[in-house]
Amino acid sequence: MIVSNRILFLLALVVLADCGGCNLNHRHIPSLSTAPPSPYLQRSRDGIQRLQQWYTPSSGLYETTGWWNSANSITVLADYARVSGSTEYNPILANTFTQAQKTSPGFINKFYDDEGWWALAWIDAYDVTHNARYLAMAESIFTDMAESWDDTCGGGIWWNKDRKYKNAIANELFLSVAAHLATRTSGKTKTMYLNWGTREWKWFRGSGLINAENLINDGLTNEPERATSCRNNGKLTWTYNQGVVLGGLAELSRIDHDPLLLQTAKQIATAATTLLVDKQGVLHDPCERKCGPDGVQFKGIFVRNLALLQKTSPQQGYETFIDTNADSIWNRAQGPDVQFDEVWSGPFVGANAATQTSALDAIIGAAILHTTSASKH
Repeated sequence: MIVSNRILFLLALVVLADCGGCNLNHRHIPSLSTAPPSPYLQRSRDGIQRLQQWYTPSSGLYETTGWWNSANSITVLADYARVSGSTEYNPILANTFTQAQKTSPGFINKFYDDEGWWALAWIDAYDVTHNARYLAMAESIFTDMAESWDDTCGGGIWWNKDRKYKNAIANELFLSVAAHLATRTSGKTKTMYLNWGTREWKWFRGSGLINAENLINDGLTNEPERATSCRNNGKLTWTYNQGVVLGGLAELSRIDHDPLLLQTAKQIATAATTLLVDKQGVLHDPCERKCGPDGVQFKGIFVRNLALLQKTSPQQGYETFIDTNADSIWNRAQGPDVQFDEVWSGPFVGANAATQTSALDAIIGAAILHTTSASKH
């Protein structure tokens, strides 16, 4: 029996009507168990759009903040790209890679902690773009950092090239960069980075930097003529000193399966989320509101690395902590044009690229964890 073209056409319309005009190759069948989308991704996008108003293409850096802070801003762009799947900011990564080297060629300067921030930024950029130049740059930076290691205080790297202070943050960054490079390389190169990571952690753990409350103080005393040299100096327990180590240990645990790595990380994380917060569970640094250009960056770094630990080894309470802080920023510390204050419990007083980046670390951290949770269901 021959069916006319008109009848075939009408039958096709019936089929399309039955599926709502859908694309038959990509038909979406709704599920009653599908969770509603998290608001954190859209909040991240809105906050980043404001952050980019401080970006200066000619320098590849951010107005209103400093050199190392700009590295953290680049990390925020890469983390947003990872969770959103967006390539919108890839040209910014490429531009900064070229233009910022006019300020410091090879991202090398006097401060080893500055170098560590840039190494981590380019590792993140490599992860989302697969551009081998970024990973090679991180390796080059690490080589310069490693040259700082000596036997003073039994090991560890110096804070800067004056070699007068061994502090927590430079060594935590050295640990984290080594661990992240070890998980992105192979063969003898991978082994070298793994050995550096385990060597750094063995030294750090025994250095006395971690105090009796499981918090990390700023650094070690440097009094070569006294018996008290190379001891915990008792200085402030900045939030970022509790943070970078979490990401470093989480990454190291991917290739070194010593259970003490994650156990120690969780002890530090639990201490910080218990002792460095207000009654509402909002994170604070003791310098607020006089933290200067550096201190306003610290809290976001902690939350970013807590999210890395949570993804690696979930712990009850950490995701709630991150949500609490991300929500407080949005509801209590937000000003005009999606600007974020340095004090996450509010009220909004002012913002700059560093306070914006720090707050975005928390909001993006929440987005990452909610996206991860949704993908499991």
